[in-house]
Amino acid sequence: MKLCLFRLLVDFGLLVLIWMVQLIVYPSFTHFSKENLVEWHVKYTAAMGYIVGPLMLIQLGIYLMISIGEPTFFSIVGSILVLAIWVTTFFQFVPKHKLISEGKVNNALLNELVRTNWIRTTLWSLLFVVSCISCL
Repeated sequence: MKLCLFRLLVDFGLLVLIWMVQLIVYPSFTHFSKENLVEWHVKYTAAMGYIVGPLMLIQLGIYLMISIGEPTFFSIVGSILVLAIWVTTFFQFVPKHKLISEGKVNNALLNELVRTNWIRTTLWSLLFVVSCISCL
C-alpha cells in the first residue's frame, strides 16, 4: 500500500473518531450520575487508549517519515498539526480525564472538556484536509 493512501486511512480514522467523541461521547458525560460516570470513564479511557494510542503513534511515525524523507510544505504543515494534536492531548486532555477518573468531576469540567475539544477536532480536520491535498 502506498504511504499516501495509508496516511489518508489513518488520518481519516482519527478524524471520524474525534468527531464522534466531540458530538456524541463527551456530551454524553453529562447524562451520567457522578458515580456512574467515574466507573464508566475508567473503562472508556482504557478502551479508547487501545484504539487511539496505536493510531496516534502510527500517524506520528508517518509524518516523521515524510517530513524527513520527503520534506514538502504539506508534510511540514502536517507534522506541525500532528505535534499540536499531541501537545493538546497530553497537556490539556489527559489531565482532564485524570480528574474525571479520580471522581473530581463537575459540570464545569465536563462543559470545558466539550468546549476545548473543538481545538483537537479542528486540528484533526485540518490535518485530513492537508493530507488530502498533499496526496493529489
